[in-house]
Amino acid sequence: MRVDEHGIRHSAGEPVAIVQKPISTCGDVHVVLPAYNEAVALPSLLARIAGTDLAPRITVWVVDDGSSDGTGACTADVRGLDVRLVTHPVNLGLGQAVQSGLMAALAEAAPDDVLIVMDADDTHDPGVFPAMLAEIKAGADVVICSRFVAGGDDSTAPQWRRLLSRGARVVFGKVLHFDGVQDFTSGFRAYRVSLLRRAAAHWGERLVEERGFACMVELLLKLRHCGPIVSEIPLHLRYDRKPGASKLRLGRTLKQYLLLLTRDRLAPVPFRKL
Repeated sequence: MRVDEHGIRHSAGEPVAIVQKPISTCGDVHVVLPAYNEAVALPSLLARIAGTDLAPRITVWVVDDGSSDGTGACTADVRGLDVRLVTHPVNLGLGQAVQSGLMAALAEAAPDDVLIVMDADDTHDPGVFPAMLAEIKAGADVVICSRFVAGGDDSTAPQWRRLLSRGARVVFGKVLHFDGVQDFTSGFRAYRVSLLRRAAAHWGERLVEERGFACMVELLLKLRHCGPIVSEIPLHLRYDRKPGASKLRLGRTLKQYLLLLTRDRLAPVPFRKL
């Protein structure tokens, strides 16, 4: 009598069936870029995405959130990249731009596709797309580009933004106990389309309700009800590439985080398995 690696007992000489773990696959890639007055930064970012080896598999969804500087026009003549434009006539805030981008991409994406959300201000590096997809192939449902894992670096960001992200890490980490997450506020993430579809089937247009920067935390909180596997890879934030001032308002964002935590504590758990 012997016991195999799965804890099953076998008689001597009995053939053992080899059980293989399913291999995860990745389809095409959809990149959502919420953009408000990013006409200076956006062309550089689109060119860098077009220069990646993954470019033939990428569809970029630029959400022009009521810009007044011609941001939408930057999408017209990008070579080597499929760029789609979603337009808000007036500025509705980052949260609604993310919501519009997610819904537009989900309407066309296949279940095994991957959806990446990143900032349009050229501070996030599309060169890490292969590493994000590798984590998805390894079994992750959400991949967060994190400032707080080995190799992460946000030293080019203003001190007050670094303090905010670290404070959020401590508070959300203590309150939420979300396995695998250290960087709750990172705006650079990859998601399995199948995971987002499950969440969207439950919340619909309420998948992202926050208007401001707290929307990234909100989306993560809702996705946790789907039981995702979350992985983090290093984020090298290039704030020195940002051409303009930050649109984040410290006081307003802190208030949004506190209200979000309160609503999350009071909101009922989904009545059915997502």
